[in-house]
Amino acid sequence: MEVAKETLKESVTSQRKALMALLRGPLQQLAARCLTVWGERERLNEALAETLKLLPYCQHLYVVDRHYVQISDNISHEGPQAGFGRDRSGRPYMQGLVSGASLLLAESYISLKEKRPSLTALRSVRDARGMVLGYIGAYFGLRDLPMMRKIYEEPRRWQQIKGDPSIRGTVFQQQRTESDMDRHVDTVLGVLAELMRFHGVYHVMLHFSSSRAVIWQIADPYRYRLLNIDELIDPDICLAYPRQPYPAETLVPADKVRAVLESFRQLRLIDETFYLRSGTLNLFNGIVGLTFSCDGSHYLPYEEFLARGKEFWLGAQSGGSS
Repeated sequence: MEVAKETLKESVTSQRKALMALLRGPLQQLAARCLTVWGERERLNEALAETLKLLPYCQHLYVVDRHYVQISDNISHEGPQAGFGRDRSGRPYMQGLVSGASLLLAESYISLKEKRPSLTALRSVRDARGMVLGYIGAYFGLRDLPMMRKIYEEPRRWQQIKGDPSIRGTVFQQQRTESDMDRHVDTVLGVLAELMRFHGVYHVMLHFSSSRAVIWQIADPYRYRLLNIDELIDPDICLAYPRQPYPAETLVPADKVRAVLESFRQLRLIDETFYLRSGTLNLFNGIVGLTFSCDGSHYLPYEEFLARGKEFWLGAQSGGSS
């Protein structure tokens, strides 16, 4: 039985939990030390500097009082920086403080100075009676954080996305116009199927209305190539891409590539009002992307796509489910 993959939100939550675990010990010890020198700016700076050595991915540490006014400098790895006396009460990370919570990792935000995604951890400092004296702030740039889990892997599931409402509102006033690609679709699909099965093309984006295709090749995956209609109807373009074995890691079997592309043709001609404008196929994640004349889009596993007939897609588009 296949194990369900994490959603994007679950993956982010896992990363945040891992970061909290790394911060808990050092900031707890720092809070205890700050309590012994509370109100002494220089000694607070010294305590912050010692703890920062344990947090190489932290940009800087600082301390604020219970009114969120800074009573230390910003202590960075380069040394003390301006910040003493700053009122941080209006910053987004101060808005989520929960009474009784000793450690809080605020939601990410765009920093004022660097204008980049950032986040701040806050650790309360309490006296012997448990009263909050203030907070230690630990500032991080998201790009500097350690990656404690593997890269997020998107689940293979059907996703439907609504398009531009102005297009959807006028869909019944439009009619499909035959494009150059429509007129030469047999040749175009034959060329693309050959490129994907035998010449290392693993991702194709086929634009029927504008008669062009965008392809990505395994041998040069960081750059895409734009093919116009003249190139798409010339089988000689296969000579420009060396023959390569069909990748074993793909999720789309080689004998299903042509079937997916042929289904694009069927959806292109399915109706004069509701019809396919563009289709994409990625061999490695096995996902088919469809954008229709109503500007609605679908992203779904290739096997689900091949299992759907003409009647389903007509109902899906005219029913507004996209």
